[in-house]
Amino acid sequence: MQIQPYLFFDGRCEEAVEFYKKALGAKQGRLMRYQDSPEPLPPDMVPPGYENKIMYTDFRVGDTQIMACDDCTRKHTAFQGFSLSLSVANESEAKRVFMALAAGGHVGMTLAKTFFSPCFGMLKDKFGVGWMVIVPA
Repeated sequence: MQIQPYLFFDGRCEEAVEFYKKALGAKQGRLMRYQDSPEPLPPDMVPPGYENKIMYTDFRVGDTQIMACDDCTRKHTAFQGFSLSLSVANESEAKRVFMALAAGGHVGMTLAKTFFSPCFGMLKDKFGVGWMVIVPA
C-alpha cells in the first residue's frame, strides 16, 4: 500500500508546479490539459477559460510523487486540515527550502530546535499548502 498526495488548485496548478521546481527541485512528470483529454468531457464540466488548465499532472520531490490538477469544480481547493511533511538532511537544507517555500506565504512556526528535531518549522506556501520542514533527530 502507498499513500500519495493529490493537490487540487484553483487555476494555479501550473504556477504551483513551477514554484515547487524552483523551491524544492521537483521533477515534472506527466501533464495533461483539459483540452487534450483523450475522451470528450461531459458538457459544462470545464468552466470557460479552463480548457488550457491542468487536468492531471504529477511531479516528484525526492522519492515522493505528488499528483495535482486544476479542480474544474472549484470545490476542493481549500488546503485545510493537513500539511505535507518534508524531511531534509541537515539544517542548511532546511533553511533553504523553508525560505523558498515561505516566499509569498505565511510562516506559522519559524525554524527552531525542538525536543524531536534539531530544526523544525511550519508554514503555508503562497498557494495555501501547509508544509512542515524537519531535520530528523
